[in-house]
Amino acid sequence: MIILGIDPGLSVTGYGIIEVVDHKARCRAYGGIYNRSKDAGIAEKLEKIYREIRAVVSQHRPAHCAIEEVFFHENVNTAIVMGHARGVAMLAVQQSNVEIFEYAAREIKMSTAGSGAASKQQVQAMVKNLLGLPELPRPQDAADALAVALCHFHRLKFRGLKASRR
Repeated sequence: MIILGIDPGLSVTGYGIIEVVDHKARCRAYGGIYNRSKDAGIAEKLEKIYREIRAVVSQHRPAHCAIEEVFFHENVNTAIVMGHARGVAMLAVQQSNVEIFEYAAREIKMSTAGSGAASKQQVQAMVKNLLGLPELPRPQDAADALAVALCHFHRLKFRGLKASRR
């Protein structure tokens, strides 16, 4: 089974692909979709996320996609923009008929680092260890995306398929 994890963001959307063979996860690919141009408008950035997620799905053909749920953010504008990035990523996946599962940030951290309050650096180090990677996955957003995919794998492995589908 191939699982796509997505960490949505307007500046950088991370993605991570894991493959489960004989009840063990291994990393197939990871990376970031960068939108750091100050000249590009929000619609242009969202279109790039959509296009590149579609390409990742087309190349790797995941059975499932796991994505982080929307979280509370003090800055309402930031939360809205994050929601836009998340929405186009989900649309890109849904149009390829891939099942989407959502996880809270605390559950992702608990699943990978053993604590719902783990730091980004702790999650990144645990992703490296769990997947046997030679170095820390970068960008950080890709490490987070791999953590989301691992969280889904752990849910499937230990609790059965009862994740929140969308």
